[in-house]
Amino acid sequence: MMRDPEKTIGNLISHQKTAYLTSLDKDGFPDVRAMLAPRVREGIQVFYLTTNTSSEKVEQLRKNPKACLYFCDRRFFRGVTLKGMVEICEDPETKELIWEPGDTMYYKEGVTDPDYCVIKFTAFSGKYYAGFKVEDFSIEG
Repeated sequence: MMRDPEKTIGNLISHQKTAYLTSLDKDGFPDVRAMLAPRVREGIQVFYLTTNTSSEKVEQLRKNPKACLYFCDRRFFRGVTLKGMVEICEDPETKELIWEPGDTMYYKEGVTDPDYCVIKFTAFSGKYYAGFKVEDFSIEG
């Protein structure tokens, strides 16, 4: 049993460059995408990811905000799946929160580009896998 889920899982997440976001497609099947690691997070509950407003995943998440966010440490064969809800944020404050200067490579108009938005993922529970064991946990808000 994890002594301190916030510390154990937070440490795993902090060392990953990739996050895997799962949404549901139009037929109700899971659709997984690799994303850049969250630039901003609040503990192990709230994560902010950058993406294109015009993407299929945003369309899916607008229709059904239920999602999972997965992080894995391939070196030690550990991982965590977080279950939660998403919000598509297009307000200037949230967009500026995670904007980085190099993002103009993807969003030519800068932080105000209409094709730039933020996925705010808020977790309520998860599963942690390590040492050939799975442990369920809740996240208090």
